[in-house]
Amino acid sequence: MMKEYDLVVIGSGTAGSIAAAKCKKSGWSVAMIDERPFGGTCALRGCDPKKILVGITEYMDGVERLKGSGINGDIYINWNDLMNYKKTFTDDFPEMKEKGLKKQGIDTYHGHAAFIDESTIKVNEETLQGDYFLIAAGASPAKLPIEGSEYFTLSDEFLELEELPKDIVFVGGGYISFEFAHIASRAGANVHIIHRGERPLEGFDKDLVDHLVNYSRDIGIQIHLSTEVNKIEKMSDHYSVTGKQGSETKDFMADLVVHGAGRTPNTDSLNLKSANVNESKKGIEVNEYLQSTSNSRVYAAGDVSDSPGTPLTPVAGMESHLVASNILKGNHRTYTEQVMPSSVFTLPKLATVGMSEEDAAEKGLDFKVNAIDTTKWFTYKRTNQAVAFAKIIINKENDQVIGAHLLSHEADELINLFATAIQFELTTKNLKKMIFAYPTAASDIGYML
Repeated sequence: MMKEYDLVVIGSGTAGSIAAAKCKKSGWSVAMIDERPFGGTCALRGCDPKKILVGITEYMDGVERLKGSGINGDIYINWNDLMNYKKTFTDDFPEMKEKGLKKQGIDTYHGHAAFIDESTIKVNEETLQGDYFLIAAGASPAKLPIEGSEYFTLSDEFLELEELPKDIVFVGGGYISFEFAHIASRAGANVHIIHRGERPLEGFDKDLVDHLVNYSRDIGIQIHLSTEVNKIEKMSDHYSVTGKQGSETKDFMADLVVHGAGRTPNTDSLNLKSANVNESKKGIEVNEYLQSTSNSRVYAAGDVSDSPGTPLTPVAGMESHLVASNILKGNHRTYTEQVMPSSVFTLPKLATVGMSEEDAAEKGLDFKVNAIDTTKWFTYKRTNQAVAFAKIIINKENDQVIGAHLLSHEADELINLFATAIQFELTTKNLKKMIFAYPTAASDIGYML
């Protein structure tokens, strides 16, 4: 039996949920499909559970930094207790999510979705026909051409570890590896990060990344750059990881080898050819309305879409709003690049928004860079932070902030104020007029400009 819907959504995370809710509110019949527990990556196996772990290690790190300054005694992280605490946020979420969808009147389907033709999809033994489809299936760890890649532990599996192994190797130098490495190291593990490039965390300011790398090494994280992993072997009680650093062979022993080398769109199993949906390496090819370039029934949002947006949850939400508006009212809202701050939740945190120095130079702008070591400023000295830096990029022609790059324990919150300044084209003169609560990290902004 075939069921017909105005909209069929594949994926139950942010990129699919907003559009589904808005279309249902407008009187459409809506179905949502997910082969994994409902809720999506961010809520269940990404941003949120990771931030819970970061929060606990942040408190521990603060105690360690302030020992002898009014705090005494030893503390440690009990990994099993930490996982149980994390589960209080994640275990009940899929059921609550699905109840919420059903309360809205959205039909839910558990299982693998694959297109039969341009307007029909199959889920298990059921067939659904849709006037429109929104593919919001997210991304998953990239397949790597490494012998023994089947022995990788994936990021979502790391967040489910009941016990923390003693020796861990992270392959890849992106935010996943750095965030998990900082958590694991502070929880007592011996940690290596192996990155094939000369520079990790490529989307962030090079100078600040160098400071973070040096500090990460200071706290015991062993970082190996320009080293390419080519083999993982399972031994009797551990794994052997082999890599090449120039002409030299490097061998690492680990109880756990974690994949942190990038993610790719979840499109392989959707049978997109049958739906006449074109895709690139970055995801489903879409136009400025986030509509498939080859099948007008299909839209794509979030990490699965080859849109200009970065793979971040707020971007997925913004794209879902755009898709809903376009399928409800006809294509009228085009994709416009939004100022989008981004943070790496290491300790200290690394944050960026707007242009880098290279971006500003490439555009031929007349700009200045305020690069400041803020470690001895009161905000950072009072909590004994070992490293704190700011780099603010200002367009000299109009006195506007066009980029901000921060490294500190407050960076993830402070970057949002700079994002606001860039979004609304505020001048440094106007920013300096703003009176912030004191003493706070925001009250330092005037001295950074």
